[in-house]
Amino acid sequence: MNLGNILKNTFLVITLCLVVSACATKKTTTTSEIGSQIKGDVYTGTDTVEYLAKGVPDRVFFATNESILTTKSRDTLRKQAAWLRENSSVNIVVEGHADERGTREYNLALGERRANAAKDYLMTYGISADRISVISYGKERPVDSGSNPLSWSKNRRSVSVKAN
Repeated sequence: MNLGNILKNTFLVITLCLVVSACATKKTTTTSEIGSQIKGDVYTGTDTVEYLAKGVPDRVFFATNESILTTKSRDTLRKQAAWLRENSSVNIVVEGHADERGTREYNLALGERRANAAKDYLMTYGISADRISVISYGKERPVDSGSNPLSWSKNRRSVSVKAN
């Protein structure tokens, strides 16, 4: 084989690899495309939010692998605490959830940390621990079954549910 044939074959192989790579590349949703619903990697939209009571959102959202409350989460929990103080006969269950990534055990523990973070914050606003139960569902109850950044951000949450 001469040098011309080697270069020609090398060029063809590289071109073929680029074409196959371009065809196989799947476009994924980026946070800039969904920026109106995600800030950083925390969900800020409202399409999955329900209400504990009129004007009181039932859920707060978390960053990946985090149980730290965001500013928006603390605002939501303050509204929940105010409503719970006015409705002293109502008890709640705070459910902790995670996205699909990670092991079942890891996500159950993470969901529990998230639920406890919400419970602890409610307690700082005068809600008795006796009125708040905590449960973790980990990744077992997604609100969005997609497998992309927006879906994951919707599933990283704690939800306050009336128990009675």
